[in-house]
Amino acid sequence: MKMKQVAFLFLIFLASQTVYSWKKDEFRACDQTPFCKRARFRKPGACTLIAHDVSISDGDLTAKLIPKAPHDQDQDQIKPLTLSVSVYQDGIMRLKIDEDPSLDPRKKRFQVADVVISEFETKKLWLQSASTEKINGDDGGLSSVVYLSDGYEAVLRHDPFEVYVREKAGNRRVVSLNSHGLFDFEQLRVKKEDEDWEERFRGHTDTRPYGPQSISFDVSFYGSDFVYGIPEHASSFALKPTRGPGVEESEPFRLFNLDVFEYHHESPFGIYGSIPFMVSHGKSGQSSGFFWLNAAEMQIDVLAKGWDAEGGILMPTEQSRIDTFWMSEAGIVDTFFFAGPGPKDVVKQYVSVTGLPAMPQLFSTGYHQCRWNYRDEEDVENVDSKFDEHDIPYDVLWLDIEHTDGKRYFTWDKMLFPHPEEMQRKLAAKGRHMVTIVDPHIKRDESFHLHKDASQRGYYIKDATGKDYDGWCWPGSSSYPDMLNPEIRSWWAEKFSYDNYVGSTPSLYIWNDMNEPSVFNGPEVTMPRDALHLGGVEHRELHNAYGYYFHMATAEGLLKRGDGKDRPFVLSRAFFAGSQRYGAVWTGDNSADWDHLRVSVPMVLTLGLTGMTFSGADVGGFFGNPEPELLVRWYQLGAYYPFFRGHAHHDTKRREPWLFGERNTALMRDAIRIRYTLLPYFYTLFREANVSGVPVVRPLWMEFPSDEAAFSNDEAFMVGNSLLVQGIYTARAKHASVYLPGKESWYDLRTGTAYKGGKVHKLEVSEESIPAFQRAGTIVPRKDRFRRSSTQMVHDPYTLVIALNSSQAAEGELYVDDGKSYDFKHGAYIHRRFVFSNGHLTSSPVGNSRFSSDCIIERVILLGFTPGAKTALVEPGNQKAEIELGPLRFGGQHAAVAVTIRKPGVRVAEDWKIKIL
Repeated sequence: MKMKQVAFLFLIFLASQTVYSWKKDEFRACDQTPFCKRARFRKPGACTLIAHDVSISDGDLTAKLIPKAPHDQDQDQIKPLTLSVSVYQDGIMRLKIDEDPSLDPRKKRFQVADVVISEFETKKLWLQSASTEKINGDDGGLSSVVYLSDGYEAVLRHDPFEVYVREKAGNRRVVSLNSHGLFDFEQLRVKKEDEDWEERFRGHTDTRPYGPQSISFDVSFYGSDFVYGIPEHASSFALKPTRGPGVEESEPFRLFNLDVFEYHHESPFGIYGSIPFMVSHGKSGQSSGFFWLNAAEMQIDVLAKGWDAEGGILMPTEQSRIDTFWMSEAGIVDTFFFAGPGPKDVVKQYVSVTGLPAMPQLFSTGYHQCRWNYRDEEDVENVDSKFDEHDIPYDVLWLDIEHTDGKRYFTWDKMLFPHPEEMQRKLAAKGRHMVTIVDPHIKRDESFHLHKDASQRGYYIKDATGKDYDGWCWPGSSSYPDMLNPEIRSWWAEKFSYDNYVGSTPSLYIWNDMNEPSVFNGPEVTMPRDALHLGGVEHRELHNAYGYYFHMATAEGLLKRGDGKDRPFVLSRAFFAGSQRYGAVWTGDNSADWDHLRVSVPMVLTLGLTGMTFSGADVGGFFGNPEPELLVRWYQLGAYYPFFRGHAHHDTKRREPWLFGERNTALMRDAIRIRYTLLPYFYTLFREANVSGVPVVRPLWMEFPSDEAAFSNDEAFMVGNSLLVQGIYTARAKHASVYLPGKESWYDLRTGTAYKGGKVHKLEVSEESIPAFQRAGTIVPRKDRFRRSSTQMVHDPYTLVIALNSSQAAEGELYVDDGKSYDFKHGAYIHRRFVFSNGHLTSSPVGNSRFSSDCIIERVILLGFTPGAKTALVEPGNQKAEIELGPLRFGGQHAAVAVTIRKPGVRVAEDWKIKIL
């Protein structure tokens, strides 16, 4: 008993150390991370490797990398490395470099499995030959050149070794690797008697049984003015230089999944997820990308201009260029070069490798209400009824860890939640859903069936000695399933069946938290790097993908539960490349302050750019108590996040939208209603992401790629191609400066007022809203009737808002399906294109679909249309509809009016035309 008390007190101490503040010294900096420190000491031109035995083999360009100069016998012998260049459809080049398996390395280096989708390999172009050319001004220097796509070539320079993609016309480089000679590959070797391979940090020892095995190299982006991506960091959208002239705090962008409480904004420090994918963009309007498939810790420097002034080896060039330096603790070189040339092309190329974002259920695109924790069933019922009492729509109520029996996941506290199925059914009767939390740490309790089963089967990750790893998390002593093993993922998936997860119903979905994995007493609050997975793989080699595999297994469990017919909803905190296939993510444990509201925008933009389109930030901030004005502004901005959830820490005051006085309740209600009004548009955008990878929320330059004023703007963002939103990030703001890109006008969403594009507007702002605009030339579908949840809106009529451009034209789309199943994959959907031109609005199908709907178009609103006409002719049917001034939107204090075609009565699923007479 006494030992249990000591253990409990230890856990409380650990929680107090990690929950309430972010302590910088708990985490390693680059100079405390040996592989990072070593790599940063390398000088340009340090790499002496040359490409030897270059040939075409199995459809790839292959070579051996060997040292150019005879090796110093006092140093370790450098063995040849294998290199292969593969080419794929749509302008994608893959470069792999590894130790030669025929030379019997000490172990097989880890290659990340189950990230590259199987369909990608079918797009390989089998190379038949390579041309050889001499490098300008280099006596005897050769390069091998192979076809990449109609406009691009892949080039392997032999001496010194370098790989790059270039345009055929003019040989303009796009992306290159090792142009500065910084490539280094620490080969596995036998330990010498006098060597100490162990690494120590804050009382933890990493045994490092295989010694140094890091890889580093430089990557250059040409024609580029900014680089973006490589989440997750709380920093600006355009990545700032981390090294070189003018850089004060020289710390790289870190990619190492960690449980970081109250993380700092404007920091390159890595937090919950890692996607080693970078996108460049420049004044030419062109983009390119680079992705390194590696799940070990990574550090990435963005190098300031002039960083290589002392030892630069590149010849002068007129092209603008951004140089970066990539460092990883382990793994292999498995990299992908994306030629673009447009920003949307790069995103499409990336998701062709890692997979398209999942199509979410309709309910999950609405508003989610969460707290750590809703106390009991009475609390749940009260919160639910209060939403109805205050006429605030919502779709999902969440339960955090306290709903379980002693932090044993898949269980319920029988005192607090004695009737979980009835509780869920009451919500479902209103079209609402519930989400419960399931974390990866399993309580080590012999009476807990899940632990007993996992232990007997040998399913836990092992420590360096081969015993089940035992770490501390919310339940106390815990172990972690080895999600690298497909057998264990399948076992985990079975736990979500209705028989195994007693008390669950079809309206219950899942939240995966703490899956970095978080270990309170582990080094840097995570698992030791020398822990062991399937096949002897060290945790250091796959750390950043652990949460990805856990997310995958949970999503697979919900898929199995629904017999493959029900789309899963799983929110995950940790993520990796490919996580977009399995569900949503959020930006973790933020704080209730204006800076965190501000930084949420670049964080969500970065996630979308790197495939994770279904993302958002905790509205109101997880830690702390937001002042009412901040909370209102957060709801007004959060209504446009792809994932829209309010969440709070258990030590904060209750903050449901009705607790701050009638005026603030009205403002938050209005913000949430705006989201519900726009759900048809959001759902259409989620379908666009599902087929193309183009994110729901996107940077201005993705829609306006040649507009330089948009390149570093991360206070505003686009929702699809039609809406622009600008947050308010300071208290008591009276004005906001909003840049509206392009040559066409923009219409204020609330007033319909037109503003010129291509300039900054200083606008008055009120507490009622944040600046939001519809782009001229677009058509946005809405549903304007207020219901309790999205499920209850399914049969409601639509409104089309047409924002006319200078040619009095506009176009837009609407996508509809059943909102929950996979029938859409077999044609069960409605996809319409609306075009307004020459006074005619037409609806035509996109693709061949077979889905019925009785929904009609109730109103057509025309922005930028000169009043005058009184009637419109609706075909087929030869019916007339009235044209009058009607409300631009319902609700809100000041109702603006706009030209409106009332009750045209056309069905959303059919072809029709409306002519203004």
